[in-house]
Amino acid sequence: MVKSLYTKLAIVLLLLFVLLGVTILIVTQFASDMYQQEVVQKLNRDLAKQIVAQKILMENNQISEKGLKDVFSMLMVVNPSIEIYLLDPAGKILAFSAPPGKVKLDRVDLAPIKKWFEDDIVYPLTGDDPRNPARKKVFSAARIPEQGQLQAYLYIILGGEIFDSIAQKLRGSYIMQLSAWWIMASLLFALITGLLLFAYLTRRLKRLATAMNSFDMTQTPSRLQSIHTQDRQHGDEIDRLAFTFKQLVDRIQIQMENLKQADTMRRELVANVSHDLRTPLATLQGYIETLLLKNERLSDKDRKRHLEIAIQHCQRLSNLVDELFELAKLDSREIQIRCEPFNISELAHDVVQKFNLSAQERQISIQIDHNQHLPFANADIAMIERVIENLLDNALRHTSAGGSIRLSFSTQNGDISVCVRDTGCGISEEDLPHIFDRFYHRDRTQEGKAGYSGLGLAITKRILELHGKTILVESKAGSGTAFIFFLPVYNPA
Repeated sequence: MVKSLYTKLAIVLLLLFVLLGVTILIVTQFASDMYQQEVVQKLNRDLAKQIVAQKILMENNQISEKGLKDVFSMLMVVNPSIEIYLLDPAGKILAFSAPPGKVKLDRVDLAPIKKWFEDDIVYPLTGDDPRNPARKKVFSAARIPEQGQLQAYLYIILGGEIFDSIAQKLRGSYIMQLSAWWIMASLLFALITGLLLFAYLTRRLKRLATAMNSFDMTQTPSRLQSIHTQDRQHGDEIDRLAFTFKQLVDRIQIQMENLKQADTMRRELVANVSHDLRTPLATLQGYIETLLLKNERLSDKDRKRHLEIAIQHCQRLSNLVDELFELAKLDSREIQIRCEPFNISELAHDVVQKFNLSAQERQISIQIDHNQHLPFANADIAMIERVIENLLDNALRHTSAGGSIRLSFSTQNGDISVCVRDTGCGISEEDLPHIFDRFYHRDRTQEGKAGYSGLGLAITKRILELHGKTILVESKAGSGTAFIFFLPVYNPA
């Protein structure tokens, strides 16, 4: 079974060369015959005309036996391969030089003969062969007039039976055989050369096919090193195919790495979610069971404290579930951003109003630096409100009593820069690269606080990524923290 491309190409090439060889032999033989006929006809173009001019073939509307006999005798000596026919004006054969019984026709088609007397003859011009009705022969013809009237035609076949016999023998001659052998040898050489070229051209394709067939993520880099590729613009189709295959492999490797990272993150997420759900659930279950078992023995004060703690943990569970759903939607792009122009300073004032009471209870001041020349931002106002809320909540959680939080705005490189700076405990160098990781707690004492899930900064980063922007962190342990993010400026068309 033929499977390889090279084998298929070799078979096709062999068949083409066989067909080409047969075609060349046939065309060569045909061209040789046509050339031979053309040469013979041109050489004997005026033969019939000269005979009519020298010999009297018709006299008083009668055939001149003596004239015909002289012509037949002369031509049999000079050129025995020709055949002479005397035709009446209608094409009927009146006399001929062939032996009796050899002539099969009694009439000759006059159309080629009339064409003979025109000026635009295309050689070779063939007419009827009275001895062989199935064949056409080159000829020479002349009119035989008498007293200005056409009496007959002299019709001379230039290649008679003797000529055909000699030509048939010559087809098996040394020259013809040598020519045939030279043609076959040339075709064979061309075939071998073509097969070698096909082998050379398909070598790279074979290597590429081998690499594709043995494609394995663990061995791909080493297997592809043997495949030399050029860029798309300068390479041929095989180079472009190899280039595309390498690009595909690179993308697959990147996707595999992303899948591995995603799987690792999924495992960590499941572990973190399990931990963060298990702790408040266990605490909530414990306090509820205590209320059920010791309800009659508990004082009103203890009963109220137990319920408050249970509510706090319920709130924490509710916030955690909400933020998990929110983060999942942001990751799956179920939430589409709806950009609109708005004043970021006014939005910040509205958000700060929500945190004023909590800040006053903790004795923390929140300040906003006004910038009258600040342009409008172009973003999803609800999402950016959530970003500011998360950053303020994070700042309040890590700022001690008597501290302060400051919001400032500016324009940098065509974007609006928003900075949330606090005077809190700061972030250590070890924790700084991980603060945007999901469920990362840089301060383990915060884990049990109601409403804290460890997802706020992760949600903040994801929202800004959906806007095509980034967030920066500047912090040192014990000297406060600054979160800086950027928003696109609104440019009305």
